[in-house]
Amino acid sequence: MSTATADGAATPGRSPSVPPANATKTTKKSILGTRPWLVAVFLLPALVLLGALVVYPIGYSVYRSFFDASGNGFVGLDNYQEMFSDDATKTAIKNNVIWLVLAPTVSTALGLIFAVLTERVRWATAFKLIVFMPMAISMLAAGIIFRLVYEQDPDKGVANAMWVSVHDSFSESPPFPGAHPRPAAGLTESPNGSFTTQDTVRAGSPASLPLVAAKRDDVSGARDAKAARPEPGKVTGTVWFDFTKGGLGEQGVIDKGEKAMAGLRVEAVKDGRVVAKTTSAADGTYALPAQAEGARLRLPAWNFSEPYNGVEWLGPTLVTPAIIGSYVWIWAGFAMVLIAAGLAGVPRELMEAARMDGANEWQVFRRVTVPLLAPVLSVVVVTLMINVMKIFDLVYIIAPGPSQDDANVLALQLFQSSFGTDVNQGLGSAIAVLLLLLVMPVMFINIRRIRREKRR
Repeated sequence: MSTATADGAATPGRSPSVPPANATKTTKKSILGTRPWLVAVFLLPALVLLGALVVYPIGYSVYRSFFDASGNGFVGLDNYQEMFSDDATKTAIKNNVIWLVLAPTVSTALGLIFAVLTERVRWATAFKLIVFMPMAISMLAAGIIFRLVYEQDPDKGVANAMWVSVHDSFSESPPFPGAHPRPAAGLTESPNGSFTTQDTVRAGSPASLPLVAAKRDDVSGARDAKAARPEPGKVTGTVWFDFTKGGLGEQGVIDKGEKAMAGLRVEAVKDGRVVAKTTSAADGTYALPAQAEGARLRLPAWNFSEPYNGVEWLGPTLVTPAIIGSYVWIWAGFAMVLIAAGLAGVPRELMEAARMDGANEWQVFRRVTVPLLAPVLSVVVVTLMINVMKIFDLVYIIAPGPSQDDANVLALQLFQSSFGTDVNQGLGSAIAVLLLLLVMPVMFINIRRIRREKRR
């Protein structure tokens, strides 16, 4: 078969480019392989929701930030100027930076440690389940739990109960917190809280030290007080709870049934120097050696100091780290699960090769495992960074009223400015715009990471 060329010559093997009679016109399709109007129909509901719930609120917040509290007067950038001059907002920004540095870092580090260690134990699944379980608890419930955990009273707060138990294992608790001598007992209180006799003591002449205001629980199981006997060459006396039910007893005299105060430290002081010291016995009596002759007796302030009640976890100093601790308790399981999934895909041949070359376990972890997990670690860190930028509920629930200003974060300040006692939605909108601007760089980093992974 041949075709004719432009000069009339026939070219063998080619047919004229004439479309077949039954050919039909093809319909234009989109990249997705379907009709554009069909794509628009499916995307329209999502776009409407996205515009109504995301785009419009962002646009309106930017618009509202340029108006005053009433929303009628245009104030320009005054709300932004007020925001950066307000001490509460400055504290919120500082705390957000602390959250941004500590919370994702600690959560990811713990998740990495858990994921690596659980590969070597038989009960790894049970351990992962326990660590991940806090993720099933709402932030509200977690906040209530940790508000109780951080309770100041060791009888109620778990954190202080453990801390006080450790502290009391290494230091002795005061025997009678809050007690003090009778006003007419002849003892003078020093600025440091100790009590010293006004007169010097003599051997063979017992010196009685009556005390009051002891707590009922501290003396309820004590023995009855006993009057000290004179001993040659020694200074003796009795320390007791000078109180009789019904007020029938005589002050300064050991009445029947009055309780001894055992374990009190008694010191003999001359010229500001302690020359002898002892501790009261179970019956309240004490005895000092001959060096105490002519000295004054002193009851150190330790005898009456309040018992150690632990750390003020929710005080102004520790409230932010304490709340971050509760956040780590919740999100460390999330980090562990993602990192464990990434660790399952790490080639074991590389680790074995490193061990064959003489690397120890720490070197394998630092130079092989962590670099191979870098993409997963970046996903966890970026996700947690976005999450902590808008943290609100834990701070609002855990931080008590006196410390809430010290634990303030931007999301909480936004809520207080927009819906608190002094409502100013213009200022609240400005804070919302600031929060959006702070989150956007982290979002861009995440988007770039996703695109980079798609190109691989």
